[in-house]
Amino acid sequence: MSHYEQRLEQDLNQIMEQMAEVAERVEVGLKGAMHALLSGNHKMAYATILGDLPINRRVRQIDQLCHSFIALHLPSAGHLRLISSVIRTNIELERIGDYAVTICRESVQMSHPPQGVLADKLELISEESRHMLSLAIKAFKKGNAEAAKTTKGMAAQIDHAFSTSFSDLASDKSGYSLKDIMRLFNIFHRLERVAAQAKNICEETIFAATGETKAPKVYRILFLDEDNSGLSQMAEAIAQRNFPNSGHYSSAGRYASAELNPIITEFMQAHGFEFNGISPKKLDMTAHELSELHVIVSLQGAVKTYIPEIPFHTVAMEWDVGTLPTGLTPEQINQQQEAIYREIAVRVQDLMQILRGTEAS
Repeated sequence: MSHYEQRLEQDLNQIMEQMAEVAERVEVGLKGAMHALLSGNHKMAYATILGDLPINRRVRQIDQLCHSFIALHLPSAGHLRLISSVIRTNIELERIGDYAVTICRESVQMSHPPQGVLADKLELISEESRHMLSLAIKAFKKGNAEAAKTTKGMAAQIDHAFSTSFSDLASDKSGYSLKDIMRLFNIFHRLERVAAQAKNICEETIFAATGETKAPKVYRILFLDEDNSGLSQMAEAIAQRNFPNSGHYSSAGRYASAELNPIITEFMQAHGFEFNGISPKKLDMTAHELSELHVIVSLQGAVKTYIPEIPFHTVAMEWDVGTLPTGLTPEQINQQQEAIYREIAVRVQDLMQILRGTEAS
């Protein structure tokens, strides 16, 4: 190994050692924050807050080392990917440290420590988030892309647990004040963000080890109308044909019609859509299934008339595209259907370009 290669490895090892130290301090801080919250230990909370200051200083030192490494060694390929991932992971660890500080600041303002179901839920989400973070950090240190991919999958479970905490907060009868409820909500949210940052660290591990970048997100979209016999089926078909790689599309009605609207079926088949064998479906989804939807679009009425409680992470949209024509001449019916078809196609295109950009496909 040449002197240059020895110096490069030495500088890289220094960066990784400092990264490992920061990661360890962040994990300790998060654990201390949760212990302070659940036990009502204000001394530990304030000590954890102050303990974040050295972490911030070390984060800035690592950032300087990374930029110096790039300027001195002009790294390429694997080394460049690793350093760029270190820079981004450094930021993610700093944010997690900030979340621990926020939890501590909220805990010392609480009138009493969390109790009952909420305390159990906080402890559960905290343990899951911290476990995911620990696994993500281990995968990053070892450059283990497979371990990172496995760890990424834990985020969905934690996100679901976070979503269900809203009903727990609303139904809890432990005598919390409104201010305490808001503080608990903030704490739950910070724990969910820990898992999100751990997922980001996994993405950085995969990139550093393999060069694979994060795959574009595939969105789950549900179209609704009264009986799923026409408009929502049309929207689902248009989205599926025009943007097959950008989303998973489905449709449903408040109730299920006995059959598809024959006029719509004929119209869509004339436009090259295969509508044989399709039956209208009634909206029948569990709370968990609804929470996994990214967008819900109603083509007839308000979304809340179908789904009274829209999941926290779901976007609800209402498209006023008109109603299916009746009582007109065949030519007039076709003209109105064509206008509705074009309106839905434009709205689907606008939605998918917002979600995925001009690369939506």
